Amino acid sequence: MNQSKIHVLLADDDEDDRLFFRDAINQLNLKTIVHTVEDGEELMVWLRDEGNPQPHVVFLDLNMPKKGGIECLEEIKSCPKLKDLSVAIYSTSSSQKDIEDSFVLGANIYIKKPNDFNELKKALSKVISMNWQFCTSGLNKESFILNV
Repeated sequence: MNQSKIHVLLADDDEDDRLFFRDAINQLNLKTIVHTVEDGEELMVWLRDEGNPQPHVVFLDLNMPKKGGIECLEEIKSCPKLKDLSVAIYSTSSSQKDIEDSFVLGANIYIKKPNDFNELKKALSKVISMNWQFCTSGLNKESFILNV
């Protein structure tokens, strides 16, 4: 990414998880701008608003009220303007069905939310520093799940 700032968008209904996420990114000292939304409906409104910068990566929780992560992923990947967005599923779920559905629907990576702050920082550092063009061209199931 040759941008001076990396725009990150997190969709998560849990306020503590949003704060944990933001604190971890701030401690990494990466050139990032973090935006957060509280549910899937708010995410889709944010992404479609021409006044908002297009994020380099969207971190998407699966279990949210109003509109869940899988619904949002389907909507993102079916919209010509949004279909090339890099989407990192960021969930407490380790269900094989959730992982499989996320992969099939076009998510770029699956991250099980770490409980440990240092593990979260490691995961975020890997994902934010990733060359997304390479990742989207060679998606395979073995590298889909991020292990920290």
